Amino acid sequence: MARRNKLQKFSEILSFPNVLENYEYNDVKLVGKDGVEVDMPGFWAEKQFGNNHPITLELACGRGEYALALAARYPERNFIGMDIKGARIWRGAKNALDQGLENVAFLRSRIEQVAHFFEPGEIDEIWITFPDPFLRDVKANRRLTSPPFLARYRQILKKGGIVHLKTDNTILYEYSLEVLAEENDVDIVVQDSDIYAGDLVHPDLDIKTYYERKHLDNQLTIKYLAFRLG
Repeated sequence: MARRNKLQKFSEILSFPNVLENYEYNDVKLVGKDGVEVDMPGFWAEKQFGNNHPITLELACGRGEYALALAARYPERNFIGMDIKGARIWRGAKNALDQGLENVAFLRSRIEQVAHFFEPGEIDEIWITFPDPFLRDVKANRRLTSPPFLARYRQILKKGGIVHLKTDNTILYEYSLEVLAEENDVDIVVQDSDIYAGDLVHPDLDIKTYYERKHLDNQLTIKYLAFRLG
């Protein structure tokens, strides 16, 4: 039953106007509604949202809870949630359609591919919300704040664009600080190892995802980093 439901969701995604997908790692083409191939780099605001508003990209978006909440909060901005998990993308996209949020869309692909889908400077801001910390050292380069990923973000972020990391994982948080300290063109704007110990250092940290609520129930502290890439 679970597999049938998942296949049904994958089929429904093809009819969603707010989802674009990349199926093959070695083929970077994107397909949208009804499987039509689309050329998006440089044209996301115009083609997907019909405006010229700034774009925020949420990486490892899961069900898109952050992207959805931000889209509702800031109708004058555009938001894209990116994840590889189709069932999670389906949920986020369906919620967006049900809520009438036309300023949020979803990109289903591996995050390693992100630089292929946007023009230089097309993204104004990035949120990384509770990503897989890849705790084994041999997988450190898969962490979304590792040097290979920072290099990808530099390609698509506008000059001075901010990257936000929100995580419950101490290893990922400390690793990120170590990596950023070794980068020559990084400005750490905020670092907070326990965001709920005092006043929130950023107003949008009050948005809580499904996973964050579970972490808080388990008495874990939530950590936050904001940094600019030169």
